[in-house]
Amino acid sequence: MDARERVTAAARSWLCTPFHHEARVKGVKGGVDCAQLLIAVYHEAGQIPEIQPEHYPHDWHLHRDEEKYLSWVEKFAHQVDVPQPGDVAIFRIGRTWSHAGIVIEWPMIIHAWFATSVEYCDASKEPLRSYARRFYTLDEWRP
Repeated sequence: MDARERVTAAARSWLCTPFHHEARVKGVKGGVDCAQLLIAVYHEAGQIPEIQPEHYPHDWHLHRDEEKYLSWVEKFAHQVDVPQPGDVAIFRIGRTWSHAGIVIEWPMIIHAWFATSVEYCDASKEPLRSYARRFYTLDEWRP
């Protein structure tokens, strides 16, 4: 299994985990949010080190202009025009780039949605269709 396949397999292993802000507990009520999902999946797939981000309020993207989420992504990845499986799709919700998912096969992603859980989502349809989006791939894909 190559690195991209490991990332998408790790993302699938989180499906149905309930959403919970700032949590990173697979498959249980403790749950996961979209930022912690990315950290868990890429770490589990051997692509990034263990990361413990500082506290972030659940609504920071509505009241601040600081690109906190995007700055975390850009520590490990760079923007691309066409996403491949295992890449990140990031969405501008509110004032900043504040939501992301893992590309399975564009436009299909796996993301932790605040209203439900970790789920498949066709990003060409609502609720994500109307948000601006970018794609990022890792700076280094580890074998």
